[in-house]
Amino acid sequence: MKMIEAVIKPYKLDEVKEALVEIGVQGMTVTEVKGFGRQKGSKETYRGAEYTTDFIPKIKIEVYVGDKEAARVIETITRAAKTGTVGDGKIFVSDIANVVRIRTGEMGESAL
Repeated sequence: MKMIEAVIKPYKLDEVKEALVEIGVQGMTVTEVKGFGRQKGSKETYRGAEYTTDFIPKIKIEVYVGDKEAARVIETITRAAKTGTVGDGKIFVSDIANVVRIRTGEMGESAL
């Protein structure tokens, strides 16, 4: 099993969600986050005053899938979130040792 975490631009969330639902992803967790990478923040102007924003607003999507579905999910997120500009985001993939569905006690991939 894999945990796929994608940090993307906020306005791409709907496109990514729709693309994932289209390929059969049944659930995801979405969190509003802030951070920076190579962008190192940005300069903004508010009421004539310029200021630097150290942390850029982003969206983090977490999806848990079986090993067989991971590559397709990664490709789908990449395609839907890509704008071709700096700050498109990153995808992190981790192995998951076990999952337990609390309601039924199911374990492993059947709990996903």
